[in-house]
Amino acid sequence: MKLYHSPTSPFVRKVMLVLHETNQLDTVEILNVSTTVIAPDTALAAANPLKKIPALERDSGPTLYDSRVICEYLDDRAGAGLYAGGWDMKVLEATAEGLMDSAVSMAYERNLRPAEKQWEAWVAGHQGKVLSACSAVESRWMPMLNGPLNIGQIAMGAALSYLDFRHGKCGWRNGNPALTAWFEAFSERPSMVATALPQPD
Repeated sequence: MKLYHSPTSPFVRKVMLVLHETNQLDTVEILNVSTTVIAPDTALAAANPLKKIPALERDSGPTLYDSRVICEYLDDRAGAGLYAGGWDMKVLEATAEGLMDSAVSMAYERNLRPAEKQWEAWVAGHQGKVLSACSAVESRWMPMLNGPLNIGQIAMGAALSYLDFRHGKCGWRNGNPALTAWFEAFSERPSMVATALPQPD
């Protein structure tokens, strides 16, 4: 299999965490690509009509894309049981994915759009979503985060580390002591260390 990969994408990191945690890393060739909405990678575009990472090209069958689809496929392939929490688990995963969506949107606005065209209300709106999601996890989802390893933990680990990487001053830790403590402990897992994001310039 081939995984279209970028080292700073939280969605790619989520897939990489699943590969590490399910001992499937040696079954995948990592293809690093440089791609954006306005300048998509040619090989990626041929594999995924949405031109987005991650995308998993299998030995047979259509290429899989969207991190949720890829992670569930890898979990099923390994029989790892990362989705054992049922619909509650999927909602926690979706919360983390939404957090990533907003964090990436803010990064695109800041890093790709010319300064004179940046929309502060857009950034503020997405930051509000990020903080709301973190508060919801603090109040509702900590028992699931503190249980056996599951896809919700993996998704939140990828999401929160991306927040620290791109938006270190957004204040997601404020008012969320349990989530903060969980993340500090989860960050020490070998899979998190092995997939650590590059240090910002």
